[in-house]
Amino acid sequence: MKSIKFIVYLVFVSVVVISCKDDDVTVPDVEIRDRGEQQLADSDSLIDYLSTHYYNSDFFLTGINHKYSDIIITELAEGEDVPTGHTLLLDAVETHTTTYEEEDYEYYVLRLNQGGGDSPRFTDQVRVNYEGSLVETGEVFDGVVTPVDLLMQGVGFSGGVIRGWQLILSQFSTSSDFTLNNGIVEYNDYGLGMMFLPSGLAYFSGTASGTLPAYSNLIFKFELLQYNEVDHDGDGIPSYIEDIDANLDVLDDDTDEDFAPNYVDLDDDGDGVNTFDELMSNTYTVDTNINEEEPVLDEGEYEVSRSETAGIITINTVKVVDSDNNGTPDYLQEDIAINYNEESE
Repeated sequence: MKSIKFIVYLVFVSVVVISCKDDDVTVPDVEIRDRGEQQLADSDSLIDYLSTHYYNSDFFLTGINHKYSDIIITELAEGEDVPTGHTLLLDAVETHTTTYEEEDYEYYVLRLNQGGGDSPRFTDQVRVNYEGSLVETGEVFDGVVTPVDLLMQGVGFSGGVIRGWQLILSQFSTSSDFTLNNGIVEYNDYGLGMMFLPSGLAYFSGTASGTLPAYSNLIFKFELLQYNEVDHDGDGIPSYIEDIDANLDVLDDDTDEDFAPNYVDLDDDGDGVNTFDELMSNTYTVDTNINEEEPVLDEGEYEVSRSETAGIITINTVKVVDSDNNGTPDYLQEDIAINYNEESE
């Protein structure tokens, strides 16, 4: 399913807060542990859990559009063999690695359905159903059964999800389509799975609204239903593109070093011309009444808005310009300050 551009317009104040990941917020009187040492302990806990719990694997061999609530996890009793029709989690999960906060992490994914749509990026907004529980106790601490929209990348202390969600949801796909049945949206062929996260990819020494112990390893069941592409600052460049060093972190990309990362900076290179105005604007008109097809956008061209009236679709785009052909686009080059939207006299 085609995603819709979603723009977060920002109001800037004199001080811009830029370091604001969920795990930066700490609980008073909590000992701050070494990330490397904590990861070793967390890895042992996760492996132990995966080695002693199984799920109802045969249930997912037939049918489609299963719910996260259909996933039943059971602890293996001492001396018990895994029952027929079930699979030990350790034998079913994918093992992934990542580097975060200068530490190497392993995390685990149970992929029950990939999904038939497109995949979100780590900066996008997702629509999900989910349930979160603690590895150590099995206690459910969070969850929704009615779809909720979440921004995966926040701004300052507002919004955003934990690192594990950014990594894993972008590896799944959304629903292939949906129908409206008696006012209820029914999604088809959506991403379905589980994630098993060490505390370093969750809240680490912090907590979720004070409800979790520090250094908790977390489990999430989830349904990935839809996503919207996000341009946080409305400058025409999708936020995931503003991850210039491609390290899945937009907080460390600040071209003009003004303490506002590019994804929330209206003038990325600080040359006095807003980023949007250093892009070439274009408009496409598509008449669906005569079966015209939508254009295939060029590399570096991004849709910023669309509207439809009487079968006529109007699509507005912007395109990156590299006027001196040096490999750096104008909007990231301080010594080029051309306003392509300025009316000529």
